[in-house]
Amino acid sequence: MTAAARRLLAEFVGTALLVCVVVGSGIAAQQLSPGETGLQLLQNSIATVLGLAALILIFGPVSGAHFNPVVSGADWLAGRRAGTGLSGRELIAYILAQTLGGVTGALLANAMFDQAALQISTHHRVTTSHLLGEAVATAGLIAVIFALARSGRAAWSAAAVTAYIGAAYWFTSSTSFANPAVTIGRIFSDTFAGIAPASVPAFILAQTVGGAIGLGLIAILYPGASAAADNVVVPHPEHPLIDPRSTP
Repeated sequence: MTAAARRLLAEFVGTALLVCVVVGSGIAAQQLSPGETGLQLLQNSIATVLGLAALILIFGPVSGAHFNPVVSGADWLAGRRAGTGLSGRELIAYILAQTLGGVTGALLANAMFDQAALQISTHHRVTTSHLLGEAVATAGLIAVIFALARSGRAAWSAAAVTAYIGAAYWFTSSTSFANPAVTIGRIFSDTFAGIAPASVPAFILAQTVGGAIGLGLIAILYPGASAAADNVVVPHPEHPLIDPRSTP
């Protein structure tokens, strides 16, 4: 398998397992603590933090452990000036792998809990406060990731990123989706963790705006951030996503 294929496989499997953790723990929380919304959120957030930390450690050295189109998009944008980070073709491939992984993870979680594998959420989430929460959550996530990369502390990402996500579950009104691939995947779970399809475009727009704000903040605080784009989220070997042997 080429380095390019390994990177895409890592992004697909990593995102699938991340959504599986989010949705699966949401289903388990709903079954174990019926009617206890706060307790359900606590159970869901703890499982997500622990699972994400493990996934970053497993897949980070292969693909960088983006698992998030906003992170990949910021990596591409930040690296344009210095010629680092993802190329445009790599960005498209990463986003496709992440999105397909997100959907696959939700279907897997449904099946594990003996529910219909294919289901559509009826949980409408769009309010002004929720969209503001998504923008704040995503801006903070991008700021954490790129600040670590620029300051040479990307190896701390498994701890710092998951700590931020765990906190954002509680301090944002939206419970911090902060990830378009995860958001799309959660369409396919009509449970505590789901989101109705009609709510998704506004959530993704808020996440994109938040990502741009977070990257803009990093550009001001760390003027040389573009040079560190290759270290997002975790430093990983630099391999072209398109195998040079396949080009004329």
